[in-house]
This record gives sequence, structure tokens and C-alpha cells, in this order.
Amino acid sequence: MPTFTTTSNPSTHIHYEDRGEGQPVVLIHGWPLSHRMWEGQVNALVEAGYRTVAYDRRGFGESGRPAGGYDYDTFASDLNDLIHTLALHDVVLAGFSMGGGEVARYFGRYGSERVAKAMLLAAVPPFLLKTLDNPEGVDGHVFEGMVAKVTRDRIGFLAEFVPQFFNWAPGAEGLSPDVIAYNKSIAWVASPLATRQCIVAFGTTDFRPDLARIDVPTLIVHGDADGIVPAQVSGMRSAAMVAGSRLEIIAGAPHGLTVTHGPALNDLMLDFLRS
Repeated sequence: MPTFTTTSNPSTHIHYEDRGEGQPVVLIHGWPLSHRMWEGQVNALVEAGYRTVAYDRRGFGESGRPAGGYDYDTFASDLNDLIHTLALHDVVLAGFSMGGGEVARYFGRYGSERVAKAMLLAAVPPFLLKTLDNPEGVDGHVFEGMVAKVTRDRIGFLAEFVPQFFNWAPGAEGLSPDVIAYNKSIAWVASPLATRQCIVAFGTTDFRPDLARIDVPTLIVHGDADGIVPAQVSGMRSAAMVAGSRLEIIAGAPHGLTVTHGPALNDLMLDFLRS
């Protein structure tokens, strides 16, 4: 099981999977999952001739569970450590949901010297929290309520949240109940502390200054049926802020489009990589 030790405080170990050869693509998972959410994308990218690195954020999957560091400056530092540990250059950063925040903050802190392209997939930037200068955002009580529910009954919260991730209901066609069970099992093993504190991180972090520093070709993909991170709040606004970005809206896709619309997403990712 390949791991590296972060330089951040508190330090921890980060687990990653490294497959294939060619231009490196780093996949950054969403909350509250792990690198395992990328199975369909890893298979497609490796088969198409790309080196694909997927890692577990601190507190999730098989990475360490430190007592802190669940903020985007630290997450970006962990990503930077990964890039330097593996000596990656000409890398493509692809972040899903919460992972899109790592992509944005990486540019804000470290620039694009080692980065060739970026992808924001159903991602949380530019800024989810409603404030006086961000009236398009989400009321803060939504995130406060999530924190309270996770604190009181994390497993019960996940029982409701994971089906919403895929716009799934019992008896629905097109997605096996086993997919819901599998994703719950991934989320169950995450650190309760990380699960809770990451809600504050992705719900209240302002990525607008970070997006302004993205100066590489950028693909932004969102589903128009995303009820977790609505396209109007995030993807569409990010596209307007990242100069020259390419926006793709997948009709009928929920938040968990890596699974429900995997082939369509893979085609968009590969087309962008080859362009």
C-alpha cells in the first residue's frame, strides 16, 4: 500500500494508487468518500494511456486520521506533497465536489508551474456560503445543520445523504441498490472528526481568489440535476470566473455523476485531455 508522509502540521500519512503510464492525471475525491469513487474513471484513463494517481484525503479511506488539518490550506499542502513525492510534471488536476476545492486552492498557493490542465467536476467552488458579497450562495444554517446531524448520528445522516448523492430512491431504475450500499461503506470508515470538520471547510471556504489564479486550460463539468451542489451555485459561476474555461452540463446527471453518467463523463475528460 503506497503512502507518503505529509509536511503539514499535524503531519499524517496519505495513501494513494498509482496506475498506468503517460501524462499524469491526479484524481481528488469528494466528501465523504475516498479514492475508490474513481474506479470507472481510473479504468478509462489508464486504458487511454494516462498515468492515473488517486489518493485518499487525510481522514478518509486508508490515509491517516490526524487530530487536525481539515482545512483547504492543509489539503492543498498535502496535494503539493503528493506531486513532489511522485516528481510529477505536466500534471492534470481533477477534483470532484469537495476535491475541486483542493484544485482551486492549489493554484492559489502554488501556481501552475507543474500543472498543464485542470478539471472541476461537480465541484464546490467558487464559494458555497451565502454572504453579503455572495448572495448566490447557500444559507449557513444548511451547513450548521449538517454538522449537527453528523455529530449526533453520523451513520444515520449517511443513510439519508448517500441516496441523495445519486438522486436514488428505493425501486428506482438504472442504479443498483448495491451502489448505494457500497458508497455508504466507504463513508462509514472515514474519521468522524474529518467528516464533521470537512463540512465547515467546503461549506465556508471562499475560492474566488484561487480561481482567478488558474491560468491553464480548465474543464468544468456539472449535472443539471445536481441537488447536492447545484450547477447554478457552483459550476456555472466558476466557468464565468476561470478565463477560457470549458463548461459542460450533463443533462439529468445528479451529484454522483462519476457513477450514474460515468461513460459520458469519461468521454468529456478524455476529449479534454487530448485537446
